[in-house]
Amino acid sequence: MRSAKLVELWRGGQRESLHRGHAVICDDKGVVEAWGDPSRIVFPRSSCKMVQALPLIESGAAEAAGLTSRQLALACGSHSGGRIHVEAVAGWLDGLNLTEPDLRCGAHMPRDRDENRRLTCSDQPPCQFHNNCSGKHAGFLTLNRHLRGGPDYVAPDHPAQRAVKQTFEEVTGETSPGHGIDGCSAPNWSCSLEGLARAMAAFARPGGDRRGRAMRQLVDAMRAHPELVAGEGRACTVLMRAMRGSAAVKTGAEGVFVAILPDQGLGVAVKITDGATRASEAAITAILLHLGALEAADPAVSRFLTGPIRNWRGLVTGEMRRARGFPS
Repeated sequence: MRSAKLVELWRGGQRESLHRGHAVICDDKGVVEAWGDPSRIVFPRSSCKMVQALPLIESGAAEAAGLTSRQLALACGSHSGGRIHVEAVAGWLDGLNLTEPDLRCGAHMPRDRDENRRLTCSDQPPCQFHNNCSGKHAGFLTLNRHLRGGPDYVAPDHPAQRAVKQTFEEVTGETSPGHGIDGCSAPNWSCSLEGLARAMAAFARPGGDRRGRAMRQLVDAMRAHPELVAGEGRACTVLMRAMRGSAAVKTGAEGVFVAILPDQGLGVAVKITDGATRASEAAITAILLHLGALEAADPAVSRFLTGPIRNWRGLVTGEMRRARGFPS
């Protein structure tokens, strides 16, 4: 099946750009709605951090370390590297008697404007705490401490990553065709988009067993602390606040976005074929609006989907639109 037309950019009364992609909505029985090809194999990238965090709880590592819901939210997050994030991850590692060099995620300049300005003006380089994935890696280190593994916890054959792979395949219901190395150096296992949506549906309607309790903990943590999952002004944070904690959403690089809707027992997965973040944000907003999780009048809808595009002078130059037929 071909990709579907999902999001358009219009300027001067003409369509300037078109973003194609695939989108799937699943419940606990399977596909509810789909656009494009549900069997499309994708790298979930950071959208699957909730899955990667399951062994942290299921192993008993989180309880043994006394992790809070804030730390669990960070483990699921792709944060902006603000002081709130950096200090939280630093404190987490300090509680494990570990330090910044124990991380294996690498360093990059933070997305948070204030912290970026502070580093730039002080001529101070960023550290690994600023990495948007440092919360996930703090979770890996906590799991690794519990498993008594070696220091290279991002190696695909490390006990921590073997646990992640096994969990990933169980919740997606698929044998992964392989993995790539993510921007933070951890393995990222591929699956079908349907498998990813099916995993999100499992988080939306978890059982009462150990895995179900772990899923519920992670979703509750994300909904309670949206500012730790991303950051001020970021789509994940803005959308979760707009939905007033009724759902959890998570972005991933290269145009991936997922949603977990506990009230409806639904999981959503989106992949934009050209990898555009603006299109994945618009597409997930359109689906959340379609499912009634967002109100049409909410500013978040205007911000990511229906609002005007302005240039540097503030002039309206265009608009994003849902492609005809998406969602139905």
